[in-house]
Amino acid sequence: MLENLTDRLSRVVKTMRGQARLTESNTAEMLREIRLALLEADVALPVVKSLLEQIKFKALGEEVVGSLSPGQALVGVVQRELTAVMQGETQSGELNLATQPPAVILMAGLQGAGKTTSAGKLAKWLQEKKKKKVLTVSCDVYRPAAIEQLETVTKQVGAEFFPSNVDQKPKDIATAALDWARRHYFDVVIVDTAGRLGIDEVLMQEIKSLHASLNPIETLFVVDAMLGQDAVNTAKAFHEALPLTGVILTKLDGDSRGGAALSVRQVTGVPLKFIGVAEKMDGLEAFDAERMANRILGMGDILALVEQAQQHVDVAKAEKLASKISKGGFDLEDFRDQLLQMQKMGGMASLMDKLPSQVAQAASKANLSNADKQTKRMRGIIDSMTPRERSKPELLKASRKRRIAAGAGVEVQEVNRLLAQFEQMQTMMKQFKGGKMARTMAAMAAKGAAKGIGGLFKK
Repeated sequence: MLENLTDRLSRVVKTMRGQARLTESNTAEMLREIRLALLEADVALPVVKSLLEQIKFKALGEEVVGSLSPGQALVGVVQRELTAVMQGETQSGELNLATQPPAVILMAGLQGAGKTTSAGKLAKWLQEKKKKKVLTVSCDVYRPAAIEQLETVTKQVGAEFFPSNVDQKPKDIATAALDWARRHYFDVVIVDTAGRLGIDEVLMQEIKSLHASLNPIETLFVVDAMLGQDAVNTAKAFHEALPLTGVILTKLDGDSRGGAALSVRQVTGVPLKFIGVAEKMDGLEAFDAERMANRILGMGDILALVEQAQQHVDVAKAEKLASKISKGGFDLEDFRDQLLQMQKMGGMASLMDKLPSQVAQAASKANLSNADKQTKRMRGIIDSMTPRERSKPELLKASRKRRIAAGAGVEVQEVNRLLAQFEQMQTMMKQFKGGKMARTMAAMAAKGAAKGIGGLFKK
């Protein structure tokens, strides 16, 4: 996400090393690099100008405090200004559901932006994060299979779907769905509307009519991040026709340069509420300006990593494994569970994206992609074993290895490679037997304290 912008800003920080303070000359040089980085990322020109003016004003004469270098002081200034640009006066990532149930959320946007999928993702988010009872309904009677698509994603996330058909009028569908939701005590109704390939009068009149009849508490505009500056212009045009309350920016995990994430708040005046970061139904994140600024500057998003772990890690299994390890036990079933947990959290690429760039830089995209493929193959190999073989790996002799390789569709060498990796991990786990785990962790903590955190920004 926003990889090129992160790389450029990291290079700016490197060039500032060894200088005592931020001066007009070195600030001018770094501002030029930041300007190029922002323009390449498709940030809107008015936003670039405003942001650079604020950074220059705040950075000039900024004293270097303690062990911070000018580069690190600059990061602090840029981080604060990026946060201010994206956040505005209030925090962007909160939905307003303070109304008499059911709260109506109207989804608007152009065709192909990911509106229907986002409706399903939002239903999942509302159920899991806000514990709401959610109903979805499609008022798109023009696009083939649009109603079926929403029904499919709704069932996938465990929400409820209100049926409709192409012979009905969108306004009638929406009114009937709202009446059903009231009578069956739903907390939220998500209304998916028809999109077009471009902004036209028919689309605007229809969605205005829907808005007037539903009086939604939230009107969210779904826009594709790959549109670049056009994403912001399109959001602005919709906002002039509709009282938008927020924007969902999709496909930030793709080849988009992500500048719309920095531009949308200032240009449209509408807060960015959610970002689409993966194709899976859990790939929707509530937007947080400060955390996004940290990720842009290569600081990572450890809080998102923790939240991801809380969501996907089975606590009971983890406690059982910890108890097992403390007694010196660790088998291939446990190894398989760890591989599965990693896949549930989005794989290595997703995990590394949330780590600081200093930690993640050694792993190239190709290596991460290969690591995720290898993880799936390893799971396939372990799945081809019997439960007894997983609990007693010493049983795996030549004939069994050949059978397992054939079952997993791999060569015997890959089975041997997996067993070698497992033995290495098993040896490491044995070091934690009894009280050794606590002593090892204490030693690591003491070593970290002795080194201090001064090297955090160093290569």
